[in-house]
Amino acid sequence: MNCSYFGKCGSCTLYDKTYEEQLTYKYDREKERFSKLIPQDLSMDIIKSEESNFRNRAEFRIWKNFISQDKNEIPTISYAMNDLDRNTLEIDNCSIVSKNIATLMPKLLAAIQKNSILLTKLFSCEFLNATSGDMLITLIYHRKLDEQWIGEAQKLERELNINIIGRSRKQKVILSKDYIQDTFEVNSTPFTFHYFEGGFTQPNTKVNAKMIQWVLNNIQAGGNLCELYCGGGNFTIPLSTQFDKVLATEISKTSIKAAKINCDLNSVSNIEFIRMSSEEFVEALNDVREFRRLKDVDLKSYHLNEESTIFVDPPRAGLDDTTRNLSQRFKQIIYISCNPETLYRDLETLTKTHEIKHFAIFDQFAYTNHIECGVVLTQI
Repeated sequence: MNCSYFGKCGSCTLYDKTYEEQLTYKYDREKERFSKLIPQDLSMDIIKSEESNFRNRAEFRIWKNFISQDKNEIPTISYAMNDLDRNTLEIDNCSIVSKNIATLMPKLLAAIQKNSILLTKLFSCEFLNATSGDMLITLIYHRKLDEQWIGEAQKLERELNINIIGRSRKQKVILSKDYIQDTFEVNSTPFTFHYFEGGFTQPNTKVNAKMIQWVLNNIQAGGNLCELYCGGGNFTIPLSTQFDKVLATEISKTSIKAAKINCDLNSVSNIEFIRMSSEEFVEALNDVREFRRLKDVDLKSYHLNEESTIFVDPPRAGLDDTTRNLSQRFKQIIYISCNPETLYRDLETLTKTHEIKHFAIFDQFAYTNHIECGVVLTQI
C-alpha cells in the first residue's frame, strides 16, 4: 500500500515495512511471547488482512483554517489525525479505509464546506460502512442542533445517498436510521447483522469473517455454549449453529438490542441474551446474588459444566479472577483476545487445567503494532 502520509500520520506506525514484513514481525513477536505456553508441535495460524481499504469504520477530527479572499477570512476545513508526535496533521485522504469511505470523504467535506449551517462548530466525523455500500455518517458538534440544521442535513443525505446522525452534548439527532445492515459469508453460509451507531463493531469486516470461520473450523461442536462479552452477537449467532443452546451475556444495552435483532435477521432461536457483566453472571451462577433480570431465565437448564463450552472475548483488560476461575470449569474454552499481554497472563492460569489445541493471530489492524489472537483450549 502506498500512502502519502506514511511517516507522518500517527495511525500507521509500521509504515516502513511491507505488509509481509510487518506480518512476519508480529508473528515472530507473538511466537516468542507465547513460546512457553504453546505446545512445540502446534503451529500458529495467521489470518491476513487486505493490504489497503480494509477498514469499514473510521473517525476523523475536522480541522478549520482560514484563507484570505477579497479582504475577507474564508473558513476552510480538512480532515485531521494526530501525527507521530501527537500534533495535528491535516489530511485529504486515507488509504486504509474502505473504498466507499475513501470515495465519500472529499465529497462530504466539499458539501459541508459550502454550507455554513452544517459547518458551524463541527469538530468530528465518524464513518460506518457496510460491504454492501450502506453508509452511516455521524457529525459531531460543539453546539446544539436545531431545525435549520436538520433541514440542511436531510438535503445532504439525499445528495450523497447516505444516512446522517447529528451529535452534540446530550443530543442525538437521527434523520433516517441509526444503523447499517451488512451480510457476509462464513463457510458459504450468509449471516446478516445490524450495526448500530455507538455500538461496538469489528472494523475489518473481511478479517472478522475469517476470525469467525477459524473458530467454527477449530472447535468441538455439541452440547451447550456460554458466551461472555457477546456484543451484538458477532460470534454468538454463527456459533449457535454448532451448539444445542447458547446463553450469552453483555453489559451494553445497545449491543443487547442489536443481538436480539440479529437473531431475528438470521432466524436463530436457540440463544438467550442476558444484560449483565461477567462478574454479575458469575455471582448469579454461583448463587451469590439474585438478579431480577434473571427472573425468567433458568440458569440450571443450560447445564454449564465440564461437558459444556465457554466463549470469551473480553476487553483489553482481559479476564478478571472470577471469570478465569469460571472458565476453568468448562470442557472447552474459546478465547478471542484484543490484547496479547493480558491473554498471556490469563493463559498462565488456564493452561494449569487446559491444553492449548489451536492458536491464531488475526491482523485486524494492518500497519500498526496491534494484533488480535484466538485460542481454543480443552481440559487436560
